Amino acid sequence: MSGKGLAIITGADGGMGTIHTRTLAKEGYEVIMACYDAAVADPVRQQIADETGATLHLMQVDLGNLHDIIRFADEVKNCFSHLDILLNNAGVLCHKAKNSVDNIEYTRAVNYLGHYTLTNALLPIMGKGTRIVSMVSIAYVMGKIQEDFLSPTDDHKFNRFTAYGSSKRALYYFTLHAAEQWKERGICINVADPDIVSTNIIRQGNIVVDKLCDWFFRPLINTPEQGAATMLAAALNPEFEGVTGCYFKKQKIKKPKRKYYNNLKDRELLIKVTQEALHKNGIEL
Repeated sequence: MSGKGLAIITGADGGMGTIHTRTLAKEGYEVIMACYDAAVADPVRQQIADETGATLHLMQVDLGNLHDIIRFADEVKNCFSHLDILLNNAGVLCHKAKNSVDNIEYTRAVNYLGHYTLTNALLPIMGKGTRIVSMVSIAYVMGKIQEDFLSPTDDHKFNRFTAYGSSKRALYYFTLHAAEQWKERGICINVADPDIVSTNIIRQGNIVVDKLCDWFFRPLINTPEQGAATMLAAALNPEFEGVTGCYFKKQKIKKPKRKYYNNLKDRELLIKVTQEALHKNGIEL
């Protein structure tokens, strides 16, 4: 391993993911680009490698497939002994009802359970100084943690905004729990809210609406560079060394309303349904 150490970025070829990858490469990190489709991501890898001269590894992983996540994590652990930065950047916002191969609503499966599983599976190679940052969203205020949080969905009960917001609230609750559990190990885990960013995730799947959005809405919201800045600040800024369990926005620590971070009942329920979903699919972490 060369430079400052090893970093893993999920969704590393996306709008903000590309910026995260390029920045960490320029900073001297050896980067694993964890991407859904290696063929699509390879031109991005090649361009950044040419620009920076950094060592970039492109590894394919489906965050909607629990056993593929374990396979990916095992490959990483077989090749590397220490992970310095993990950016849980990838995210989806499904416009129609969709379930993962593990029969879990797809948005929650990828955005929350996939990153939960990946982070825990990589824990053996994390230690003092490791920084984990997960991408959340202001949409977490619309989220709900219920008994059927990780159940399959259908067209009748699916709501894309509730599913997305719930996945982001779950990521935040996981971060709060992990920060408490891992603090003595020197592992820092936080979340970053990029605000509303001009990436493909805001598309609504309607040609007319999306075109109007391109004309009138995108010029008013954050660019991918502006959105990426908060996650990068949490991961790289020396000022935040040792900071854990925090919510970052606009490159600063923000304290959400008490009802969102102090809801112990929902946090305990999330742990319960998460462990049940993993056990049901034969995953032991």
